[in-house]
Amino acid sequence: MTGPAAPCPLWLQQRFVQSGGSVPFSQFMAWALHDPEHGSYGSGQLKIGKGGDFVTSATLGPDFSALMGCQLVQWLRALAQKHPSETLSIVEVGPGEAELSCDLIDHLAEHLPDLMHRLELVLVEINPGMEQRQRNRLEQHQDSQHTQPLFPKRWTSMSDLKTRPVIGVLIAHELLDAFPVERLELIDGQLRRQTVQLHQKQTGGADLHWGTEPIPHALQERMNSTLSATQISLPPPDAKDGWTTEWHDECTSWFAEASEALIEGHLLVVDYALEANRYYSARRSDGTLIAYRNQRASNSVLMDAGEQDLTAHLCLETMVHQATTNGWCLEGQRRQGEALLALGLAERFSSLQQLPGNQLSEVLQRREALLRLVDPSCLGEFRWLSFLRFNPLVPSNTPGERSQFLQEPSGLNATQPSRL
Repeated sequence: MTGPAAPCPLWLQQRFVQSGGSVPFSQFMAWALHDPEHGSYGSGQLKIGKGGDFVTSATLGPDFSALMGCQLVQWLRALAQKHPSETLSIVEVGPGEAELSCDLIDHLAEHLPDLMHRLELVLVEINPGMEQRQRNRLEQHQDSQHTQPLFPKRWTSMSDLKTRPVIGVLIAHELLDAFPVERLELIDGQLRRQTVQLHQKQTGGADLHWGTEPIPHALQERMNSTLSATQISLPPPDAKDGWTTEWHDECTSWFAEASEALIEGHLLVVDYALEANRYYSARRSDGTLIAYRNQRASNSVLMDAGEQDLTAHLCLETMVHQATTNGWCLEGQRRQGEALLALGLAERFSSLQQLPGNQLSEVLQRREALLRLVDPSCLGEFRWLSFLRFNPLVPSNTPGERSQFLQEPSGLNATQPSRL
């Protein structure tokens, strides 16, 4: 279980009644996050950033986006040489507050001026409330930072991209951990699927309670296929009754859609992820599911439905299997701290020391942000994964130069951040 029972808001009572009073947790999570009128993302009321409900790497300052931008420059230059006349697309799926997009625009304008006429920014957002915030933010950024439009921007869906696939880079930054997950609980030695049930109270109102049901056959078959391929034991042999975990079933269809949306290029996944022996450990008896609101984490995931974020870590092995069986080739993966060092983090630390004294406040803020990006107790445990998509009509495609974030850091400053 994760957290106690909770009052059910009226809008959600209606959803439960229409569904017979009990739904899988994954359905509850989808409603709580993505209901277009009441969901925390769907309504646009969830705020991301230092003054919001939670922070992402991109909202701590522009340095993260600039470092990621170094990787995009390498990829886009290689694609431009291979495809000398086609438009190159930077596709961000789930752009949040569009901070990453804004900062990437600035970085690419500075470092790829000769390719700007061939670039486009494509944003994929399923929630109308968040899309409107993104439009406002990008328009404000254009007005305040640039006198001329840099390159076209458009919003679309994965379904539309499948019908008109692009060449370029697809970014999934802190996206997959917000997909609705199946919750699994060990009861009498057997895994069952957790449900959320509506209990009407005699005094009026209703509460949400946890329940379980047998795992549907189709879901069990998908799980068995992945577990067999990855040699994962689920549940782990020494798990006790009550042991609970998550299964990211929706990732499979997303990787399939994403591979159809890209003719050729790169997929960069940046997210919380753990190896299977840590994710499905008997010691991790309550999984990784957690709620965020006002910068505070909680295990009361049924509380305040539609007013808080819900997220669950990913399992590295199952995610890679879901990707590679749906058109993607894994190039490699690294922890965020290692990836950022390879992209020039140490040099950025060093450059802060060169700023004049009257910018001390900015220096301290940026230094703190950079340290949080690599601190294992903060954001340093994020994983960066590079997947390649080759044009299926050109079987002779071969990988080019290894991605920069997967290479070893170079230069004398590569070890300096630990001393700052």
